[in-house]
Amino acid sequence: MLFTPLVAAVSLAAISHVAAKPTPKPSSTDNLKPMTQIELGPRPYYLVDNMSDGPLKAKLSSCRELKMRPSSFSIAHRGGAPLQFPEHSRESNLAGARMGAGILECDVAFTRDLELVCRHSQCDLHTTTNVVDVPRLNAKCTQPFAPASDGQPASAKCCTSDFTLQEFKSLCSKMDSFNASAATPGDYLGGILPWRTDLYNTCGTTMSLKEHIAMTRALGLQFTPELKTPQVPMPFRGNYTQQRYAQQFIDTFKEAGIPPSRVYVQSFLYDDILYWLQHEPAFARQAMFLDSVADLFGMDAAVANLTQYKEDGVRYVAPPLPYLVTARDGKIVPSEYAKRAKQLGLKILTWSLERSGPIAEVHALGDYFYGSIQDVVTRDGDIYTLVDVLARQVGVAGMFSDWTATVTYYANCFGLGL
Repeated sequence: MLFTPLVAAVSLAAISHVAAKPTPKPSSTDNLKPMTQIELGPRPYYLVDNMSDGPLKAKLSSCRELKMRPSSFSIAHRGGAPLQFPEHSRESNLAGARMGAGILECDVAFTRDLELVCRHSQCDLHTTTNVVDVPRLNAKCTQPFAPASDGQPASAKCCTSDFTLQEFKSLCSKMDSFNASAATPGDYLGGILPWRTDLYNTCGTTMSLKEHIAMTRALGLQFTPELKTPQVPMPFRGNYTQQRYAQQFIDTFKEAGIPPSRVYVQSFLYDDILYWLQHEPAFARQAMFLDSVADLFGMDAAVANLTQYKEDGVRYVAPPLPYLVTARDGKIVPSEYAKRAKQLGLKILTWSLERSGPIAEVHALGDYFYGSIQDVVTRDGDIYTLVDVLARQVGVAGMFSDWTATVTYYANCFGLGL
């Protein structure tokens, strides 16, 4: 859900595994069914081993041999596995589900022919797909690829609204990255951060919202679609208004026969939340306002606004991690925002765990998601200290994660969302 893409500007081109001319992959749900064998891999156990000794480490260590189950506390961000898999790809979603995510996310943008697709931003295709390396599609981009030259970095801007659904579906999903020193489109596809893996970056399958719904339903999981803020002037093509976009988003779930109780809609635009409260109250009961107010106006303004949200009928707020915690006497503790939201009876979710690099690097250099606690996190095991404060002191109802195994392990150990 982060509103800016995670990209790296590197001086040397990385070798890309993404095919320039992909063969479209099937998105059939014929062989999908609910996953009963949840597999977490080594990361949660590594994090526990890396923790400082104490009661929390002892508790988490005692759960090593539990049979893991899916948890609605564990929410798949960008598919749930973009530490290793191309984000918002079918493959990332399946990996996130295998690691026990109970809720899968599709960030929704619209195409030129007004179809809805899963993409983190309307205009991120140049960093999250191979579009610049497909000449006939690169030519249709808002800003086609331009190589680095005369001290200026390589650049491109490619939006879902530049392409039809069929064209979008022909693309490969890839890791969110770019090479700012690229001389060729192929070079531009590089720049992947060193703590992510390129192993599975092999032409991820792009998905429409309808395909994502069919997949999530076949897996027996819940839905959390986000209506992405348009990056083109609205109304688009003359009559496609923001309200029409917001309604089409809901109608897609209605047409698929998905009960509102299984859907947690999201938006950064408060007007979208108000629209659903007025026109789609059943879906609005679980609508999440993605609160980024403090980034622009400061934390005092964000805390003050919570009262208005409650009065308007909003039930869920979903701020980023640093809004909910702060550091005091060398410890992570709930923030004033978290305390006020709880006082008002608002349900809280948060984003995005595992979006950052190694914690030693975070401690030394800073990171958006740890901005309020940078000084007190020093080792990877501190991730579970943060999760524990959010779960047991803040009382969050769920956590978005780029590697859902981490949250799934904690949720199973403490019996959350099972």
